[in-house]
Amino acid sequence: MSRCGIIVSLILLGLASCKPKHETPYPTTPYDLAQPAYFPSRNNIPADNPMTEEGVALGRKLFYDHRLSGRDSAEGITCCASCHHQENSFEFGAPTGTHHAMLPLVNLAWNRTGLGWNGGVATLEDMVLAAVTSPVEINGDTNQVVKLLQKTDGYPELFWKAFGSRDITFINIERAIAQFVRSLVSADSKFDRYLRGEEELTEQEMAGYELFCTEEGADCFHCHGGGGLALMTTNLFYNNGLDDQFSDPEDRCSITGNRWDIGTYKAPTLRNIAVSAPYMHDGRFTTLDEVIDFYSDSVKNSETLSPLMHHVMDGGVRLTEEEKAQLKAFLNTLTDEAFLNDPNHSNPN
Repeated sequence: MSRCGIIVSLILLGLASCKPKHETPYPTTPYDLAQPAYFPSRNNIPADNPMTEEGVALGRKLFYDHRLSGRDSAEGITCCASCHHQENSFEFGAPTGTHHAMLPLVNLAWNRTGLGWNGGVATLEDMVLAAVTSPVEINGDTNQVVKLLQKTDGYPELFWKAFGSRDITFINIERAIAQFVRSLVSADSKFDRYLRGEEELTEQEMAGYELFCTEEGADCFHCHGGGGLALMTTNLFYNNGLDDQFSDPEDRCSITGNRWDIGTYKAPTLRNIAVSAPYMHDGRFTTLDEVIDFYSDSVKNSETLSPLMHHVMDGGVRLTEEEKAQLKAFLNTLTDEAFLNDPNHSNPN
């Protein structure tokens, strides 16, 4: 071989040795999402973000990490868990000081109608972006968040295990947190154990259950009977007869532009309802007793009132004091202590 040929070969060999080495993808483990037999058979896990053990673990770590603010300090800086408290069914558990109350992050793997009171956020992935960038929530800058996590020990490795790359992107941050939120399944309340034949309801609780499920009773099931009473919500939107349904610029109509959606909001899940006050879209009620009293005798008629509010001409369902106590007793059976105290959902940092 000529001297020129040898030199060219050496150059090519050197260039080849400079090519980046491609790592073998980490063998992720599919996440076994708890799917009770009485839950809806269809969930809402996107094809481009399948749940894995590694993705859920990373999302859990991010959910509790103040670095989502883009600032490397925990003092006075918020993260997802700053407002979504496990003991309150991943809701704030108190007035937020903003225009709308929070909705709990529970059983959202089966939600197919958008997120928030007006359904304005399409997916959990989108919700992460909205929360991080909102000036009244985490108030972070996505570029700063990525830069900070990239230089934080341990995170590049966790992203490689979850998504096959040590180069962190905000899209993968969204995907990881969304996976963790989809893993938050509440399905072990006393009522669940009753449905599984493992425990009996008391006479008072059973009377409340019957009131819940009948139009001549409390008439709750039309809006909160989704998934065969598994989800405790249809995840649909209703005008439920509050007295100022036409003064909110962030109702369902603000998303659809349909005038018949004026004053309508998503029916929240009633799971863990006893620990997720305040209630209604604006948090106006602080106790279950106030909510029950409202539906009993304070429902207001309006042009866009849901036709499911069958007792509006009487001002409500007109429960007796005994019936109110029975309904409240049933609602208390929806509290899932195992979920509220599950160490797999708590802060891993």
